[in-house]
Amino acid sequence: MNQYSRLCLLLLALVLTSGLALSPSESSRRAFVRDGLALGGAALAFGSSATSAVAAVPNAGAKAPAFELPNSRGEGTTSLQSLTKTGKYTVLYFYPGAFTSGCTLEARAFQRDMDSYRKLNAQIVGVSVDPVEKNAQFCSAEGLDFYMLSDQGGMVSKLYGSALSIPGFGTFSNRQTYIIDPKGNLRWVFTDVESHIARHSQEVLDKLAELTTATA
Repeated sequence: MNQYSRLCLLLLALVLTSGLALSPSESSRRAFVRDGLALGGAALAFGSSATSAVAAVPNAGAKAPAFELPNSRGEGTTSLQSLTKTGKYTVLYFYPGAFTSGCTLEARAFQRDMDSYRKLNAQIVGVSVDPVEKNAQFCSAEGLDFYMLSDQGGMVSKLYGSALSIPGFGTFSNRQTYIIDPKGNLRWVFTDVESHIARHSQEVLDKLAELTTATA
């Protein structure tokens, strides 16, 4: 991980912990820039300390790691088994934090394309370390037809190679997306999502179309 990547991680932590997300306030934007610049030097000083928590990402073709997490619908927990029992493909996407700008844009794109996912027999489920209440508020505020799972502590994020532990800030879910087939197999993994959030949903749809055509 290079110095630029480490800086991005620390700036991400700043956004998540400060609550500055999509804020219309000019003063808030100025504060973000000010504090972000201040943290820039700190990010470079961390060296490789933020990289040690990045576990290996499971390979496509392997069985998806099992999990069971509280969901944002107030319906108890959701497990991998319960998702595969629907007979649908699951788009399991990990995101750093509800109400942050990138995560909001990503969720809106998935919602915008919901009909296309349904036509491809796919369901969308998000995962973050946010508490259930915050994820529920996020889904409600954005009018999402899909739900989120709360991975507080980041154990499932670690299983999927998506956990980032930043000294002094805690553990977050890296922005990564996994396509899981109805048999519980990992069919595709998107690891470079952060650089092209705006077009990510279309990338997922294109890959789903390719996968479902191949198995038809």
